[in-house]
Amino acid sequence: MTQEAHVTQGPLTTEAGAPVADNQNSETAGVGGPVLVQDQLLLEKLAHFNRERIPERVVHARGAAAYGTFTLTRDVSRWTRAKFLSEVGKQTETFLRFSTVAGNLGSADAVRDPRGFALKFYTEEGNYDLVGNNTPVFFIKDAIKFPDFIHTQKRDPYTGSQEADNVWDFWGLSPESTHQVTWLFGDRGIPASYRHLNGYGSHTYQWNNEAGEVFWVKYHFKTDQGIKNLTTEEAVRLSGVDPDSHQRDLREAIERGEFPSWTVQIQVMPADDAAKYRFNPFDLTKVWPHEDYPPIEIGRLELNRNPENVFAEVEQSIFSPAHFVPGIGPSPDKMLQGRLFAYGDAHRYRVGINADHLPVNRPRATEARTNARDGSLYDGRHGGAKNYEPNSFGGPFQTDRPLWQATAGFTAGTGNHEAPAHSEDNDFVQAGDLYRLMSEDERGRLIENLAGFIAKVSRDEIAERAIDNFRRADGDFGKRLEAAVQALRG
Repeated sequence: MTQEAHVTQGPLTTEAGAPVADNQNSETAGVGGPVLVQDQLLLEKLAHFNRERIPERVVHARGAAAYGTFTLTRDVSRWTRAKFLSEVGKQTETFLRFSTVAGNLGSADAVRDPRGFALKFYTEEGNYDLVGNNTPVFFIKDAIKFPDFIHTQKRDPYTGSQEADNVWDFWGLSPESTHQVTWLFGDRGIPASYRHLNGYGSHTYQWNNEAGEVFWVKYHFKTDQGIKNLTTEEAVRLSGVDPDSHQRDLREAIERGEFPSWTVQIQVMPADDAAKYRFNPFDLTKVWPHEDYPPIEIGRLELNRNPENVFAEVEQSIFSPAHFVPGIGPSPDKMLQGRLFAYGDAHRYRVGINADHLPVNRPRATEARTNARDGSLYDGRHGGAKNYEPNSFGGPFQTDRPLWQATAGFTAGTGNHEAPAHSEDNDFVQAGDLYRLMSEDERGRLIENLAGFIAKVSRDEIAERAIDNFRRADGDFGKRLEAAVQALRG
C-alpha cells in the first residue's frame, strides 16, 4: 500500500531549493566530453547518496515498528506517581519497535533469536522508554560480559560466519545462560510474527508513590492474538521465500485495520521483600514465579498506525532504559545498570548527539527544556535563550524532587563483587523448572533443536561442557540431549 506523498507538487529542486532544469543528463565539456565539476546537482546527489546510511545497530539491527496507544485499565497510584499511570482510562501515545538481536540489517526475520520489544511512551512528563525482549530472562547477569557474549553471536573474525564453537564455548563456560538458552531453543524461539509474541520488561524496575514508598516491578505484555511459533523447518523455508515476513505481516495487519494488542500486566514486590526473597530479584537470568507474585492486569497496548518512512522513524528511533519519568526508576540489576549507559552512548554515536530532536524521538505531550546546544542535527530550537542554570533570565530550573527514591542497604567497600546469592539462587534451578513445565512433545523439539546446533561444534570438550549445564538443570534433560548429540556426531 503506497502512502500519500508529502512533497509539495512543483518543480524539482536542489537541496537549497533552486529549480532543476535537467535531472537526466550530467553537464559535460561538449557532447561526449568529460563531466564538469561545476555540475553541482550531480555532486550533491552523489554525495548525499554516499551518506544515506547511518551505522546500523550493533544489536537489534533488524526491526519493524508501529505507533499505538496505551490505555490504563487499573488504578496503580498506590504503587507509582507517574502521571501517565494516574487515572483509569487515560491514554498515552506509544511507539513500539520489534527486532531480532544478533542478525544484521539485511538478515531474515524468521530466525531463532530473541525478539526486542522496545516501547516508547510519549507521556506528559517526558518520554518513558521500556526496552525489553520477548523473553522474561537473558543470557547473562552482568553487563561487563555483554560485549563478549555478543561477539560469540556475531561473525567470527577469521571465518566471517557465526560459529557454533564460539557460541557453545561461551554458553558452556557461562552456566547462568542455561535458563535463557532453554527458552531460546524451545517452541517460542522462533515466533510466527511480531503480533504473536509476548513482551517483557525483563529487568526489575522501581516504582515509587506520592508517599515515597518503593516497590519493585516487572512488566509483562501478553499478546491478545495468541502465541504462535514456527518450527525450525518452517522458519528455514519462510526465511528463503520472504526474508521480510515479520515486518510485512505487522505492516499489512495494521493497513487492514487488524490492530494487534497486548494485555499489560505487572508483578509487584514490596521493597522490604527483596532482601529475603528466595531468588535475587535483580538477577536478569531469573523470573519471579507467579505463585510468589501474581501478575496484575493494568492496561492494554494497541498498535494502530504504521510509520510513514522506515529510515526516519524506525532506523533513527532511539530507546534508552535511562529515559525514566517521575515515579519510575532503575533497580540494582547489574545488566540494567550497564544498559543505562550503553544505549544512550550507542545512539549518540550512531544517530548523533541531538537524536532526541528527531520527530520520532522527541517528547510529544510536553517539551524538552535543556541547556544543551549545537552539534550534529541541532535544530536551533533554543534561539537566543541563555544556556546555563541557574540564571535570572527566566530559564528552566531544577525541581528538587528526584524521579525515583534512593536505594538503601549498600554498605560494603568498593570492588568487583558478584551479585548477592539468595537462598535458592543457582544457575540451573529455573532452567530445570522450565523443562519440567514442558509437554513431552515440547521437550522433544527442544532436544532436537539444541542437539542440531551443539553437534556442529568441532571440539568434544565444548560439546560436553554445554550438555553438562543442561544435565545439571535436569537429569533427564541432560541424558536425552547427550544421546541426541552423540547420534548426530556419530
